[in-house]
Amino acid sequence: MRTTVNIDDRLLAEAKLIAARQHRTIGSVLEDALRKLIADEARDSVSRGDYVLHTFVPEMSGVLPGVDLEDRELMAQLLGDNAVPGDHAGHAPA
Repeated sequence: MRTTVNIDDRLLAEAKLIAARQHRTIGSVLEDALRKLIADEARDSVSRGDYVLHTFVPEMSGVLPGVDLEDRELMAQLLGDNAVPGDHAGHAPA
């Protein structure tokens, strides 16, 4: 995507030198620098504890006895939702 940004002259000159040494475009150098910044920020956020990832490990696998995932009315009853899917008024179809 083409965009316009204001960049410090010295910083841009350094980026241009890197691009020339590596036979790359200035755009690809800036993209890599931005990707690294974003990855570093994400890693730092995790190490600061900004994100907590909880892992769910079920005691049992599969569906509980008596539960039929194909039975919409039973599922609505088990989930405490009396509305039949597709019925926005909350009434069962006639």
